[in-house]
Amino acid sequence: MPRLHRAFALIGLLLLGQSAYAEKLRLVADVWPPFTDATLVNGGLATDIVSTALARAGYPSEFEQVPWARALMGVGEGRYDVLVNAWYNEARTQLGQFSSEYLLNRVRFIKRKDAPLEYQNLKQLHEYPIAVVRGYAYSPEFDNDPLLQKVPVHNFAMAVRMLAADRVQLTLEDEYVARYYLARESPRVRNAVEFVPKPLSENSLHILVSLKNPDHAKIVAGFDREIAKMKADGSYDRLLRQHGM
Repeated sequence: MPRLHRAFALIGLLLLGQSAYAEKLRLVADVWPPFTDATLVNGGLATDIVSTALARAGYPSEFEQVPWARALMGVGEGRYDVLVNAWYNEARTQLGQFSSEYLLNRVRFIKRKDAPLEYQNLKQLHEYPIAVVRGYAYSPEFDNDPLLQKVPVHNFAMAVRMLAADRVQLTLEDEYVARYYLARESPRVRNAVEFVPKPLSENSLHILVSLKNPDHAKIVAGFDREIAKMKADGSYDRLLRQHGM
């Protein structure tokens, strides 16, 4: 009997271990530094904020990085529980439940520090060459303005180097993304440019919790609650600083 009891106890421990593993939320995102990137500390800024808030709400998690289309489809099918980095749109509410905003993406213009350039509306910028990343969407108003002098380039690094070299008058990028890449530029480039105060556009960043997860409403409520607490106790700002923001 003692041996039988030990066997049952061992089976129970194994089942508990499997249950605990199964209860981990499966987080997913694509490569989008500094927000989500498996090569960065704790998977990047957004992944770190999300996993920390979920853990505080009682939901341990694990992170997987896949292409965007696969991530979105996986959330819809229930293969993943949480999409880390989602902008709101109505169609996605058929796949998952959105949290409240936990980060704000601001697309901002960048100019040379010595350029007396102001921006209040796009009409003011029609006379300036602007470096844009080929195939990138910035905002409907900007993308559809035929009078803007857009100079297509391969990436933001090329755009900001052209700006520093006075080959264009402006470029633009999400503020967090721009700060991430500027920190990796030479001091000559980094110190030659600055953000224009007024943003072109703002998009709130959310998690999207799969409707296939029966606890999706509880997960969202717990996440929103802990984000608010993190902002109040200073841990949210500490994570921003730890990721260089």
